[in-house]
Amino acid sequence: MSQQTAEAATGVVLTDTAAEKVKALIEQENEQGLALRVEVSPGGCSGLRYGLYFDTDRRDDDKVFTYDGFEVVVDKMSHPYLIGASIDFADTIQQQGFTIDNPNAQGSCACGDSFH
Repeated sequence: MSQQTAEAATGVVLTDTAAEKVKALIEQENEQGLALRVEVSPGGCSGLRYGLYFDTDRRDDDKVFTYDGFEVVVDKMSHPYLIGASIDFADTIQQQGFTIDNPNAQGSCACGDSFH
């Protein structure tokens, strides 16, 4: 089973483009132990909001997914909402930034930052 196949069944998957961008951003920061934290929190127009940020903090109940040269960290509360979610990175005229395709979302808002 490939890394992406295993992670799709248990957590968050980054596309190759997203993984390259995250790795480049972490290398720019040049901070030891920096990881991409992905979370779900209450808020947004649809009820739940995604959060992506760099973090050095690790909690005992975090799920940690290892990629080539960095880690993706998901807290215990957010993990069930993100199982099978795929994170991509787009850099086009129409869109720039990270996007999340989440099979658990029953609907989302127009901005794409929140879901239910």
